[in-house]
Amino acid sequence: MTTNQSLQARKTQVIARGQGNMYPVYVEKALNSEVWDVEGNRYIDLGTGIAVCNTGHSHPKVIAAVKEQVEKFSHTCIMVNPYEVGVELAEKLTAIAPGNSEKKAIFVSTGAEAVENCVKIARAKTGRRGVIAFNGGFHGRTNLAMALTGKITPYKNLFGPFPGDIFHAPFPIDVHGISVEQSLKALENLFKVDIAPEDTAAIIVEPVQGEGGFYQAPAEFLQALRKLCDQHGILLIADEIQTGFGRTGKMFSFEHAHVEPDLITMAKGIAGGFPIAAVVGKSEIMDAPNPGGLGGTYGGSPVACSAALAVLDVIESDNLIARANIIGQRFNQRLSKLKEKYPALILNVRNQGAMIALELIENGDAEQPNTALTQAIIAGAKKAGLILLACGFYGNVIRFLPALTMPDDIMTEALDNFEALFEQLA
Repeated sequence: MTTNQSLQARKTQVIARGQGNMYPVYVEKALNSEVWDVEGNRYIDLGTGIAVCNTGHSHPKVIAAVKEQVEKFSHTCIMVNPYEVGVELAEKLTAIAPGNSEKKAIFVSTGAEAVENCVKIARAKTGRRGVIAFNGGFHGRTNLAMALTGKITPYKNLFGPFPGDIFHAPFPIDVHGISVEQSLKALENLFKVDIAPEDTAAIIVEPVQGEGGFYQAPAEFLQALRKLCDQHGILLIADEIQTGFGRTGKMFSFEHAHVEPDLITMAKGIAGGFPIAAVVGKSEIMDAPNPGGLGGTYGGSPVACSAALAVLDVIESDNLIARANIIGQRFNQRLSKLKEKYPALILNVRNQGAMIALELIENGDAEQPNTALTQAIIAGAKKAGLILLACGFYGNVIRFLPALTMPDDIMTEALDNFEALFEQLA
């Protein structure tokens, strides 16, 4: 009989340790919010493959779209012989992107590729070299994306040197004493000390930091960045890789702040688990690179494009953006009651839509991250029948990314199981 343990032993022999796995749980099948391993154990998935399966696992509309496309053809390369599903997806993505400007799109394979191509486009458009990112931000594992990422371990450790002309500023986190004013002041200082604004091509920001701890950028901060970029001719890049496609209770998180970025990275929830990513931006900016300067062999896979079209259909037909807000409210209510019971262990509960976080501390001190308790909860999730993820600068944040299609009874069961696990370990 195949077991989780035997598969983990086989994996350790042939897959490098750098591509480790959080759980020795090997998936046999998954449906909506539930996952079953090779031993028949059932789990409620509160990670959705890191915000990828917003429409749940194995959604029938996505499966049908993929089967239909595969029966026609699986690949020709959109840069050689394009296809209608690619054009249709670009039409839909440019239509739903925030703001009223005319937009264009490109397709790549991963979020990191989308980030790197944003920088290429920004430099081509502006003729400038510098890019500014924020402490705690995560933008990918390729070399330039790592340079933009504002966290060393495990993402940047051992992998330098990194590209130059990359700069970082503090991200505003009120509960940790970093105000919007302080972040903006740090940008002013950066312009005085490290790079002139007229030599800066772009500022890239996550509207809600993903790996950084699910901290939300205040609306006034994003609005101030827009004003600053407009003042100096800098392009504003919205990294919506984890926040996009209904996750935050809007199609894209920047909509909460009523801000239109110049360029947007899209991936993860775009296609229900099929690998595709995109950059969408203002047409005059997107057209700055020369033909052939952007692209890749698998970018805009026809199978993934078909899956993405089905995902967009499900988000609209099932009203999943509104559902994200309902899920977020219910998680917040239950977790807030837990905070009332354990104020010395829980700093706060925060959510934007169904992007939900619980930050753990020691002795009621916001500056004492409780990494040990966080790790214990993640380790105990398997026995509690849950799949959970952690994040944060100090690894002390539990993040919840439930499918936007999660039924009410499964949601209640998941919260009951989590509360029992927390109380067992607190």
